[in-house]
Amino acid sequence: MSQSKKLRDGFLWCVDMYDSIPYNFLGLPMKLASYDKAKAVILPIPYDLTLTYESGARLGPQAIINASRQLETYDDELGLDPSEIGIATLPEMEQVVSGPVDMQKAIYQACINLLDDNKYVMSLGGEHSITAALVKAHKMKYPDLSVLQIDAHADLRNSYQGSKFSHACVMARVAEHASFLAVGIRSFCGRENRNKHDSDTFSPAELREDPKKFEKSIAKLSENVYITIDLDGLDPSVMPAVGTPEPGGLSWDEVIRIIGTLASRKKIVGADVVELSPKPGLIYADFTAAKLAYKVIAKSFFKG
Repeated sequence: MSQSKKLRDGFLWCVDMYDSIPYNFLGLPMKLASYDKAKAVILPIPYDLTLTYESGARLGPQAIINASRQLETYDDELGLDPSEIGIATLPEMEQVVSGPVDMQKAIYQACINLLDDNKYVMSLGGEHSITAALVKAHKMKYPDLSVLQIDAHADLRNSYQGSKFSHACVMARVAEHASFLAVGIRSFCGRENRNKHDSDTFSPAELREDPKKFEKSIAKLSENVYITIDLDGLDPSVMPAVGTPEPGGLSWDEVIRIIGTLASRKKIVGADVVELSPKPGLIYADFTAAKLAYKVIAKSFFKG
């Protein structure tokens, strides 16, 4: 079956010789996927230059978009179809080969342009380092911005392997622009960073022991919150296709509850889902990542 891709209305359109199926997030029809009419956009960033263990996150955005086309768009929890807000899928950003600093600049500018158009931006990674530029851009639009991080790793190194923009340094860079609350953390690079951020960090075990402590901590976040989800925050039994898995992670229900609790009290103004490293035949992970991204978008616009 012959197939080609064309850029139309700000997203990739897959043209098949037998039928035309929109190659976009959720496989939405034109009336919901047009950039001009959409309230939300999907920004795929297939970048994994600084990964240090299992590579492949650059293939994550395409896998998530592919899997999303199998999702039901109706959300039973909310009792409505969140996709009716309109969700446009942008072309993949090109990886800047000159290095991490220039890649950060490119991501920042792309995000600023979308925010200037008053779009809600859901970015799909790629490695976690992309979040630093995305948060910086959102901070320009929302001066009171704070961040909720769902992750297995603290990512608080100031520099790693000679770069301040390694995926291992992302939250150190985020902290330069916004305060943050981290959930799911079970891997720190040292006691110093653990002590410094102890009151703003929750391991899965701590979350289970005292859920109310986390709920009270949400009060520390500003009205406008950006969510960054490194998929290794989920337990490997739920999300095995990540570059640096850590045992003892969050369940699906726990992550959804965290997002729902935040959405009920704050305004989610943007988000990213990063570090899916697709494995041949392991389509469950791709589907889970796609459903999680859609859930975040839904909770950002509708309170359940």
